[in-house]
Amino acid sequence: MIELKNDSLVFSFSDVHPEAKLSIDFQRTLRIPDDGDDYPLPPGLGQFPLKHVDDFAENLPSSWIEHGGIMFPMYQSEALWLNFSSEYLDENATEYPFAVKIATGKINAITGKEWSNSLNEDPQDYLVVPEQPWLDGYCVEKGIIRQFIAMPLGSGYSAEEQITGKGECGGLQIIAYPMKRKVFEKRFKKEVRSEVHEDLCYMSAPESAIADMGLAPGGKMRQEIYDDPFDFNDWDTENASRCFVHITNSLVWRAITEKNPPSVPLTASEYNNHGLPWFEYYDDSPALDGSDVLKKIKSVIQLGKEKGDNPLPENESVKPEQVVNLKSKLKKHQVREGSF
Repeated sequence: MIELKNDSLVFSFSDVHPEAKLSIDFQRTLRIPDDGDDYPLPPGLGQFPLKHVDDFAENLPSSWIEHGGIMFPMYQSEALWLNFSSEYLDENATEYPFAVKIATGKINAITGKEWSNSLNEDPQDYLVVPEQPWLDGYCVEKGIIRQFIAMPLGSGYSAEEQITGKGECGGLQIIAYPMKRKVFEKRFKKEVRSEVHEDLCYMSAPESAIADMGLAPGGKMRQEIYDDPFDFNDWDTENASRCFVHITNSLVWRAITEKNPPSVPLTASEYNNHGLPWFEYYDDSPALDGSDVLKKIKSVIQLGKEKGDNPLPENESVKPEQVVNLKSKLKKHQVREGSF
């Protein structure tokens, strides 16, 4: 089952395990400069508002109704990151593990390959939660991603259009697989029984949509996509939930929902000038090498220069002055000791 709860997308697999729950937040953030430098992690600036597509069916293209799922607004050239969390089990001292595939415009954000419903081991086309706390963009090199940037579908900038030559899907596509219950109980010393079932959001062949936004590669950021620490057969591929996440331009959002979109986000320069923090995340887990396909696609600025266009206003380089180091694998109630 998939639900919207407090602007979070929640995947639940109660027939696999009563605590097999995955939550995904879509976070507003700074658009880092697309200048060739590698930047630390920018902050979250609050969650994007999420709405059910079906609640506004009369104002949406037919393709959105066919895809179902949810929607949220983004300004052109705005950035986002995905925040992952799963249910914490006190008795096991761990969060319930999930394998999660993320695509934009049906292009896998880890491998650059076109969408498939199956989970693939070689190359690994998914990330593992809780090992992967968030995802800010396309995995282009080991330890480097290119930030997710919203651009109008049909403008040629999206990863989908650069790889397939077409702008038909837009948005994000997500599919989650829980760890098999028996494997979880063996690995984390818990003994219970339950049945399993499959629960899928409907996804159909795409068609053009007048309100669609796609995601394009922006500036480079230091972020690792971690190797799966479990056995590939640990994942319950018989049980999965998938959802189509539509992105609409913020101005169109107002026309669809009669609600105001969030305010225009700060620029990286404005944020940095106020002395606010950036972040570095450290984890000794092995990281994936990055996708040769995604490494070849051009960033918004690179492609804009070829087009003679200026797609990213206020793209000035910045030098982060205050960088906070975050440690991984803290226990549930452990307090992180920072600098004084």
